[in-house]
This record gives sequence, structure tokens and C-alpha cells, in this order.
Amino acid sequence: MVLAGLFGYQENRRLNLEIFPQWLLVIERHLKENMPEGNCETRVLDTCHMAKWHLFIKNIKNMSKLDQIQKVNEFANQKKYILDIENYGLEDYWAIPKEFLYNNGDCEDYAITKMMSLKALGFEDEEMKLVVLQDTNLRIPHAILVVKFQGDFLIMDNQIKEVISHKHILHYAPIYAVNQKSWWMYLPEVKNEKL
Repeated sequence: MVLAGLFGYQENRRLNLEIFPQWLLVIERHLKENMPEGNCETRVLDTCHMAKWHLFIKNIKNMSKLDQIQKVNEFANQKKYILDIENYGLEDYWAIPKEFLYNNGDCEDYAITKMMSLKALGFEDEEMKLVVLQDTNLRIPHAILVVKFQGDFLIMDNQIKEVISHKHILHYAPIYAVNQKSWWMYLPEVKNEKL
């Protein structure tokens, strides 16, 4: 028996990440801007403003992977949802964790921070995907983080308090996914029925 892919869709893996320049900028900015020193007296985003995040990562480092996934989801989901237009004056801006933890953010900002948190905890790129999808209930685009864990896809979503299996969500239609090495396009599973 072949297991269906994420939300029952076929996944087609691609390697040409250059078609996602905004995603590549997020990765680059996170690596560059996570390092500067500073003090908490200024409004400049620096490591001091990241101290709570770094302490959080340190405190859950020795937990089980499943506990880490749940704690990271809870930590990020505490932030306030704010549209990019309000935060940055742009229709779409993908924030790095430092920006999200300082300014709050929208769905992909939650997913990016969750991905970078798990990466800091030692999760591999192959275990995670930022998935852009259509919420068919609300009829809006949405972004989540998906973590492959023990043969299942666990959903880390700012709209859902708990981390749950993709099998329990029926209203998401994935469009594409990215991680730091690849991207995926999704197509509905085609059933082969004999006539």
C-alpha cells in the first residue's frame, strides 16, 4: 500500500529554489541578522531582543522531538497576528524570526520562526517544509509548517492550538512547499479505478 502525500496530494520535488527569491532572502537575512550584538535600550533589532528566543531554545534542547515540536508551536503561537501591510507597509513580507518575535506577524512568519526554531534544535531540512496552501473553508491562502515525524506529517499552524496530524485536516489544499534545499508542487491524487 502506497501512503498518500500531504493532505492526500501528490508531491513533485524540485531543486531550483531561485524561483523563490523572497524565501532565499529570508534564509540569507536570518543567517546574517541573527548575529549582531547590541543592547535592549535601542529599537534596533539585535541579539538582546532575541535573548528570550535563545533561552527558550536552550531550555527545551533536551526534550523529546515531539515535545520540542509542541513547545515551539506554543511559543510562536503566543505572538499576535498582524498583516504585513500594517507591519511593513507591504502586501507580502516574509519576516525572519528576529522581526517576527519583535513585531509579531502573519501566517508565514509563524511558520518561518517555527522552522528556524526546530533547525536550532537540530531538526534536519528534510524533516520540515513551509507549506503555502488554500484554506478551502475560509477561501484564503495560508501558510503552515509541516514536520515529518514517525511516518506522519505533523501540522504546526497558527490557527490551531495543538500540533496535529495532516490526516485530521480536511480543508487545506497545498499549493507548494519550500525548505532550505528544495521545493514541492502539489497535485491532487489521481485514483485508478477500473471501468
